[in-house]
Amino acid sequence: MTQPAIPPIKFAQARGARLAWQEFGDGPTIVAIPPTAQNIEVAWEWPRVRTMFERLGSFCHWVHFDKRGSGASDRRSHQPGLDERVEDLRAVLDSAGIERATLYGASEGGPTCLMFAVTYPHRVDGLILHGTGPYTTNPHMTDAEYDDYVANIERFVEIWGTPDSPMVDGFAPSIADEPGYREWHQRYERLAATRDSLYEMLEIHTSVDVSDIIEDIDVPTLILHSKRDRVVPVEYGRLLLAGIENAQMVEYDIADHFGYADLAWIDDIERFLTGSVQHRAEPPVAAPAPASVSIQVLGQFRVLRDGVPVPNSAWGSRQARQLCKRLVLARGWPVRRDELFEQLWPDEPEVRKLGPRLSVLLSSLRRNLEGAVHADRSTITLDLAHLDVDLERLLEAEDDLTTVELFAGDVLPGDPDEPWAAGVRDQARARFTAAAYRLLDDVEHATAADKRASLEGIARQLIALDRWDDRAHRALIRLLLVDERDGDARRAHQAWATAMDELDIEVEELASFA
Repeated sequence: MTQPAIPPIKFAQARGARLAWQEFGDGPTIVAIPPTAQNIEVAWEWPRVRTMFERLGSFCHWVHFDKRGSGASDRRSHQPGLDERVEDLRAVLDSAGIERATLYGASEGGPTCLMFAVTYPHRVDGLILHGTGPYTTNPHMTDAEYDDYVANIERFVEIWGTPDSPMVDGFAPSIADEPGYREWHQRYERLAATRDSLYEMLEIHTSVDVSDIIEDIDVPTLILHSKRDRVVPVEYGRLLLAGIENAQMVEYDIADHFGYADLAWIDDIERFLTGSVQHRAEPPVAAPAPASVSIQVLGQFRVLRDGVPVPNSAWGSRQARQLCKRLVLARGWPVRRDELFEQLWPDEPEVRKLGPRLSVLLSSLRRNLEGAVHADRSTITLDLAHLDVDLERLLEAEDDLTTVELFAGDVLPGDPDEPWAAGVRDQARARFTAAAYRLLDDVEHATAADKRASLEGIARQLIALDRWDDRAHRALIRLLLVDERDGDARRAHQAWATAMDELDIEVEELASFA
């Protein structure tokens, strides 16, 4: 069964920024205010999130958006304070043609909901406050506590979007071990906010406190909170319940802060909004484990997912394959975008056209490599920690036999003239030949037939790489004579003599090997 398409992104023009928003579903309108950082387009990728959206859309008209400076909204804008966020929410309502709605605020979005409801009460039918409070960070910190908070957010920002990020374990502990979830969420973080904008968002948290206005809320309000929430304590939700006259609260005996980890709360929203529950949340479809991806550049170029080669048609273009090759040979180091422009489109004079073209190639690359690509505005890097690359295994091999076995041929033999391949090609060949020579030095002691056969293969491989390899020719002839394969030895001697004759070098007679 084909999954429904992701709703199109639309844009609301706020003061100084465009805000990306989506809408889906039928029924009473709920407008969701974003938490700290999200990406409404990428969120649909994860099955649990898609299930949550589809469940919500089964009974309501759901509208959500990315705050300025994050997600699919304009990224260059500064991070807004609470007052600007209220006006940004109004801009989304106006763009969507919504006069009145129930507002849903999760986490950091809660104070914006509350402030909007007091500022524009004629546009609010009700509030749903999920895992939030009059503030999400204690505004009454001492100087020492504030210094600790700043140090913590600096560390948090530094590891944002990396394998060290604490988001999954801290915000969704019940699903932290689901296959592929941790890796997906790290990528989601990178696409939700940059580190600079995230730092600014978290710093703004300390100045947000709407405690003084919660008693002015006079619309029906539903408060939802996890009892063991480690991000926003349940006590913050209880402060809302105590201050809002027309409020009810439901507490869940779970530790997750992310709503899609456990969807029981959606029934409570449907009941609050419509008076009954007509639909029940279906258990989310488990996400498939990410494919293991291996890349071969020795002797040929192939990318395999779970052992199955990726067909040429899956790349979309020759440039996408070339991009992959170039990044593999960079060996985990970043490659500048302008260098890639020159390599992939050497005859294109209008550089401004090349950024979008490169983005298309990156989309293909991420799809085929399970997202193991890091890109910023100036460079692109492969995440080798999530890839099995034969070149890396060769260069990291610790014994000669493993090195020789891994060397299936020259690096990218189909791209002999590419200057960016030459250095790595020479490095891999040098590693192989050094190991091969050390093994061939043991020819005289190779008493076992199977060992001699192995050494013969190594000698022939060296000659295939370099037909003038005097050392390999000699070793091959000695091996053949030991095996009493005189005819093969004569042919090997003739091939050696022919090759060296091209260099005006005379070889000794075969009899001298006896």
